[in-house]
Amino acid sequence: MRIALGLEYDGSAFRGWQSQPGGDTVQDVLQMALGRIANETVKVVCAGRTDAGVHATGQVVHFDTALACPLTAWVRGVNTFLPPQVAVCWAHCVPDGFHARFSARARAYRYFLLNRPQRPGLENGRVGWHHCCLDTDKMRAAARYLLGEHDFSAFRAAGCQAKTPVKSMYRADVRRDGDLLVFDFEASAFLHRMVRNLVGALVYVGLEKRPEDWIARLLDMRDRRLAAPTFSAGGLYLTGINYEERWGLPDDDARQSFPGLRKFMSGVITEKYR
Repeated sequence: MRIALGLEYDGSAFRGWQSQPGGDTVQDVLQMALGRIANETVKVVCAGRTDAGVHATGQVVHFDTALACPLTAWVRGVNTFLPPQVAVCWAHCVPDGFHARFSARARAYRYFLLNRPQRPGLENGRVGWHHCCLDTDKMRAAARYLLGEHDFSAFRAAGCQAKTPVKSMYRADVRRDGDLLVFDFEASAFLHRMVRNLVGALVYVGLEKRPEDWIARLLDMRDRRLAAPTFSAGGLYLTGINYEERWGLPDDDARQSFPGLRKFMSGVITEKYR
């Protein structure tokens, strides 16, 4: 039997998603909790690996098990054995052909950047920060160059293991709500640290260190050394995974826990990601 789960987690408590010999990863604690319920070793596959410090509100995973039990056991039961920074939000039976990673059509990330002279206190580890005033209009205009299919080598980390740097970007937007800048990206897939590198480049544009079309030139040059530094992990959230309806997963409202009425720390009510 194959089960899909929806997760949310606070990435600041872990060394990233992927299991490591020393533990302390989201995959490690989830597999341990699932094993307690299934009474067997459980291996999970995620839709998108997240780095240390990166959060998720719409992560999707799948695993196989011989145990037949109510779906509530994979939610409330598993949550009993998870640390408080991780929660299973839903569980669903899926066909054997479903794969959390390879069946995904797109992934969505959101980055929160606090833009004020004072560093964050209460929001530390939940937002990025820049003390200089950023020009949102210039950043939004620059982000449009990212749309479409491109070679994103200029925004790829050195240790990236992706087979190809060519990805399709479906959404790239920047908006301001008071002191908070919100970056939204949706693409077929993302390279290692790609979103944080994109944010870093757009911040350079917002500071007027570079013109808006610099983003287009970076795409053409395909050289990571010519781009901006990687931005901090704390403001990054994996917000959703897009799948075909044929897999029978819960609808968008059920899959995404972050949008809706939940308030972000600063008091901004976040809109539903689409």
